[in-house]
Amino acid sequence: MLITVGEARAQVDNRAFTSPTPGRPTPRTASDYPLIEEGAIDSTATTIRAEEPAKAGDVRVSLHAFVFFKDNEYFNKIIEGYTLYGTQLNPQLVYYPTKDLRLEGGVFLWKDFGNPVLQQVRPTFRATWTRGKQQIILGNIRPHLHHNYIEPMFNFERVMLNPLEEGIQVRYNGTRLFVDQWVDWQRQQYRYSNYQEEVAGGVSSSYRISPDGSPWHVAVPFQFTATHRGGQIDTLDRPLRTSFNEAFGLEARRRLNGKDVRAMRFNGYVLGFQNYSFTTGQFPFKYGRALYLNATVESRFADVMVSYWQGSRYIAPLGGDFFQSASRTVSNPDFLDRNRQLVMVRLMRDIRISDAASLTARVEPVFDLNARILDYSLAMYLNFRQEWLLGNIGKRVRVGQ
Repeated sequence: MLITVGEARAQVDNRAFTSPTPGRPTPRTASDYPLIEEGAIDSTATTIRAEEPAKAGDVRVSLHAFVFFKDNEYFNKIIEGYTLYGTQLNPQLVYYPTKDLRLEGGVFLWKDFGNPVLQQVRPTFRATWTRGKQQIILGNIRPHLHHNYIEPMFNFERVMLNPLEEGIQVRYNGTRLFVDQWVDWQRQQYRYSNYQEEVAGGVSSSYRISPDGSPWHVAVPFQFTATHRGGQIDTLDRPLRTSFNEAFGLEARRRLNGKDVRAMRFNGYVLGFQNYSFTTGQFPFKYGRALYLNATVESRFADVMVSYWQGSRYIAPLGGDFFQSASRTVSNPDFLDRNRQLVMVRLMRDIRISDAASLTARVEPVFDLNARILDYSLAMYLNFRQEWLLGNIGKRVRVGQ
């Protein structure tokens, strides 16, 4: 049994990328509906619905398919333009030894268009133990957008460029409180390795302060990430590198239920960066801070978001490229923008194909107030996620139970 809940969206509505039913209309806040379970059975078919719980002994096949296209027309000195275009598949076999324990194993395939060679072929395994509103996940944890971070803390493009995270995750999904604690072991080091070990982790949380049934949804989020490179058994004479990022803010959404305009939303955050490396020179700045303001109109045609970013020496190794004060470009790697100011507009539309599939279109112009440069990106994504019940072996004798 895998429980999901409609926690308040952190900045952008990414439900099409995280929901077990990406094309199914769902409420947007935890107060709008109760906990639901991923992978429950439709009594009239062999596909999986989201209302009925799993049973001990269930054996299933799941398929996650993701096709992405993102054209970044960027001409600035922080991040240059490039195109991401490809597909990712993750077929898995699912087994429930008990109704609370879900085991998944399969293979992950990543193919970029224009490249005849597969980018990645990796085995996947996940064990999810659910007790009430709490989950413990081991193996391939729920990655990237599932953490519910804002983009300056966690790059949206990780859904394409870093699709798998491996480690441990503890989640609490309540009607008021959402907490996601996780560790992603990014690179394992061995004796005499000629590289450093790499690990990342953090906490993403949100507490709703508005009453149940209110047209207002008001929440207080706190987010934290840490990255570390180091190790003691490699052959490199390279200092360790450690950094922290955090964000604290206010999220408010007013449900309108109008014919055209359905809701309005405001998200504001104060962010920080700290360089805790023992040796100087690992980052260009020791400390940094930022202000991030977002206003969104949700309509039946599209969601329109306007954002303002002011970053002072802000660096986030896991964060979005545009929000950095240090260049990530190939041609200008030493460029710094110590007081970065941006105005962004996002036009976003999720198009339902079926309960299991949706098509997402986004247009995102960005204006750099310092450099007086207008950049933009165009994107389209296809998400498909579904499970099929093969049968139930719960009545057979299982050794060890």
